Amino acid sequence: MGLVKLAGGWISGSFALLSDAVNSLGDVGTSAVILYAVRVAQRPPDMEHPYGHTRAEGIAASNVAVVVVLSACGIGWQAIHQFWAPHVAPPVWTLWIAAANVLIKEVIYRHNIRVGRRTGSQAIIAHAWDHRSDAFCSLAVLVGLAVVRYAGPGYLWADEVAALFVVAAILYSGVDLFRHSASELMDVQAPAEMVEQVRAAARATPGVCDVETLWVRKSGLEYFADLHLEVAPDLTVAEGHRIGHAVKDRLLAEFPLLRDVLVHLEPHRGPRTLES
Repeated sequence: MGLVKLAGGWISGSFALLSDAVNSLGDVGTSAVILYAVRVAQRPPDMEHPYGHTRAEGIAASNVAVVVVLSACGIGWQAIHQFWAPHVAPPVWTLWIAAANVLIKEVIYRHNIRVGRRTGSQAIIAHAWDHRSDAFCSLAVLVGLAVVRYAGPGYLWADEVAALFVVAAILYSGVDLFRHSASELMDVQAPAEMVEQVRAAARATPGVCDVETLWVRKSGLEYFADLHLEVAPDLTVAEGHRIGHAVKDRLLAEFPLLRDVLVHLEPHRGPRTLES
């Protein structure tokens, strides 16, 4: 569809359609990068990467976001320079191209958002919303082309206005994608609801007096948990070790998205907060 819009924009002279074509072709490259990154992120740990490859998704998403923002800036610069250039009314078939793209992008968005929510992939969810923004971009292009064709010579500037609308949408999606992917690379804490569920499961394990510290960080499609558990100070090393493994096994069983759990034991110095 991107090639169709590129050819249509080139033949008709519509800069808005050309801008939307660049946006769509960029999405093709983005999709390829994201799919490859997801495959890499699912590789098991090895000698060089003992923590796995889950950060590949965030690295790919952040680099794609930079490319998206730079491309938007280039398109915007060209749109501004073309604002007062001579125009001709676009053929009616350019409207059909834009309308078809609205429908196609909306269908792709609905499919990707279901996959992203089911897998918990921030990159796939972000890419789904990119398709939704593309649908709105194509709708803006459709309106702009219709105005240029039917409102008369005095409204030829509507083509550039539609192009700038596309640029604004691309910039928004690119900055938002970079913000989320960079946040994951900085070991952002998991959602509060998940953290509290992990805490409650750990505290409910027999032998655990309390949870002193709990960190749950997201990395790609999975999470890693670090816990400082408080246990009775008079336990033997073997007994404390057994409790720590019981907590780890329980969390890995109850939370499928947890890749690994690191447990550290601390002596309990206060009253028991939950019954074991």
